[in-house]
Amino acid sequence: MKRPDSAALGKQAEKLLRLPSGWVTSRKAVSGLSGWRRGSIPALLSILVAFLLVFHATVPNTIGRLGSLLETFLPWLGSAVPGLLALALLRRSFVALIALLLPVVAWISLFGYLLFPSHESAGEITALQHNVSDENPDPAGTARILIKAQADLIALEELTPSALPALAAAMAPDYPHHATKGTVGLWSKYPLSDVRPVDIRPEGIGEDWNRGLRATARTTQGDVGVYVAHLPSVRVGLSSGFSSAWRDESAVLLGEAIAAERLDKVILLGDLNSTLDDRGLAPVSSQMNATGSGFAFSWPAALPVARIDQIMTRSATVTDFWSLPATGSDHLPIAAHIRL
Repeated sequence: MKRPDSAALGKQAEKLLRLPSGWVTSRKAVSGLSGWRRGSIPALLSILVAFLLVFHATVPNTIGRLGSLLETFLPWLGSAVPGLLALALLRRSFVALIALLLPVVAWISLFGYLLFPSHESAGEITALQHNVSDENPDPAGTARILIKAQADLIALEELTPSALPALAAAMAPDYPHHATKGTVGLWSKYPLSDVRPVDIRPEGIGEDWNRGLRATARTTQGDVGVYVAHLPSVRVGLSSGFSSAWRDESAVLLGEAIAAERLDKVILLGDLNSTLDDRGLAPVSSQMNATGSGFAFSWPAALPVARIDQIMTRSATVTDFWSLPATGSDHLPIAAHIRL
């Protein structure tokens, strides 16, 4: 049998595989697509990131409290921008590059002020907030680190009966005034009066759970109501999602206490177990101010990704935040200047 001619076979194959007119038939043609037509997927991803940044409140909390989980780490959505930029450049897509402006503008509008130092003069009060951890192996050493910040007010949480004496002794020379209620405490360079516990216990928690106090600090700028609070922890699990029901309930009680405060000027210091973007803290954050510059991530201490420790004010201005060196805690201390 005569072998088919290879050239003839090639022509027949080319005829069979020929596509209709107008179809893309080569890699060269694909690469030749207009930059305005390529990159639809990176563009859509950019639009999605921008939407989540601006309209994060539309993400429901009904399933695993996904909305609160997103809001806890909301600034980190900006980390998607470098990857989307790389995709846009790889695809040589004008559309993807233009769409990328949406998450960039959204992120800057929400968090850009945190990147720039405040132009305000130093505040009259420096406040410091720290969860010292109930497993802290060196409470006296922690106190020495905190004293170096020269804060006027220091709020501490997770105070244990065994650690409290060492902390109090180390801080006494610099802070002659202090008050504790349960596992929270306040150390002050100003005289303190009208000290009382603040009941922020969620329903079902025993009476020995005391994580809130209120005091009047007699500053050179007048009396200031100072609150120290430690809201319940949250949990993240595959079955339960973002579990924050107790934290949210405690935030409502704290918000009610602050709303009823008779003094005009108020400072809140505490481990609130979430960021201020989390809607679960709205009962508190809606009536307080915490807009100073600086991210001051505080948790976890080994690789901080969120500021769940907060310094907030009413009828006063937080000018800037910063984190302090690590102590024996799983939180970093944070500090802020406050202009009354």
